[in-house]
Amino acid sequence: GVSLSIVALLPDGPAFGMLKLTPLLLGLAAPALSLNFIGGPKKPGRGILYDDITKTIGNTPVVKISEKLNPTESDIYVKCEFFNPLSSVKDRLALAIIQDAEERGALKPGDTVVEATSGNTGIAVAMVCAQRGYKCVICMAEPFSVERRRLMRMLGAKVIVTPKAGKGTGMVRKAEELCAKHGWFLCHQFENEANWKFHEATTGPEILTDFSGKRLDYWVTGYGTGGTFNGAGRAIKKKRPDVKIILAEPEDAGLLASGIATERNADGSPAASHPAFKPHPIQGWTPDFIPKVLEDAPDKLNDELVPIPGAQAIATAKALANKEGILTGISGGGTMWAALETAKKAPPGSVILAMLPDTGERYLSTPLYADIEADMNDEELEIAKSTPSFQLIPGKEPVLAA
Repeated sequence: GVSLSIVALLPDGPAFGMLKLTPLLLGLAAPALSLNFIGGPKKPGRGILYDDITKTIGNTPVVKISEKLNPTESDIYVKCEFFNPLSSVKDRLALAIIQDAEERGALKPGDTVVEATSGNTGIAVAMVCAQRGYKCVICMAEPFSVERRRLMRMLGAKVIVTPKAGKGTGMVRKAEELCAKHGWFLCHQFENEANWKFHEATTGPEILTDFSGKRLDYWVTGYGTGGTFNGAGRAIKKKRPDVKIILAEPEDAGLLASGIATERNADGSPAASHPAFKPHPIQGWTPDFIPKVLEDAPDKLNDELVPIPGAQAIATAKALANKEGILTGISGGGTMWAALETAKKAPPGSVILAMLPDTGERYLSTPLYADIEADMNDEELEIAKSTPSFQLIPGKEPVLAA
């Protein structure tokens, strides 16, 4: 027979395999094709046929960080939420809220679903609405990346952009106004208990299962709505109270660190912008108010609160990409930086798990890509010129065959 090396992408990661081309594949009578995978499951495929895209939400993989990025004596793992179908942890939230509303009879076919979001929740809500057949309207403040708007519109949503000066509270107010006027359904991601309860039922148990019988000393997460922290944190502390929970927030927006409560309306929504809020580059984290979902977490659920410098979050996201091949957003860089700082002071042999909320592809127009050029740089031009054919050099005529 003839053997050919291939790379196969399997449900739990890339694995190398050998595809044996038998005489049958060469047009001769022979035994059937055989696949022998190294480092992957014995049989390819998941063994499941999904009824719809929302059924693929959750069960995201946990991946170990190498010594290239983590030179400490502790092990760091990351839970890659960008493996969700629309590439962020917010897929869980969107499904939870809409599913809960359906079960309560708050949504019926043809209804319009509205949410205020920095982007990932809006993308996730638009996905679930497209699958379920609901209309979708998203309110998003001006500063958030434009690619998010395009993704939501691609999914059929209408995107209402609110002024930058209004901050997060402004987009929330707009969403509330629209629902009051038109009778639409508002997700209330920042106040809705279905948010954290879904994480308690899925994200937390996934972590506990993956670390069953294994050491886990620290769990690191940030917060946008607080759903992951509140829900998964409850599940982890209930079964493994020894695990220390590290909660991260932007250094420039230390709302929890300030000790100042958010002013609220009767429904729990924010009544005003928090006085400790300052603009920060970690999109998706820490709006200009403390979400009710976060505030409702059990007292002292987190063991430590870590301020994250925006520049370090960006730098660490870049390091994850070019040292580990893990493409995550600025918030993922923030939790990874907190994990690295935790590892520096943790006892040797400690095991740390950090949440990576989304993909780096959501940030093409943000500071994360500020020094990534679309055109060839000097080093790339030198490589291009090192052989004579097919050169595209600025200021010169394109060269095809030499």
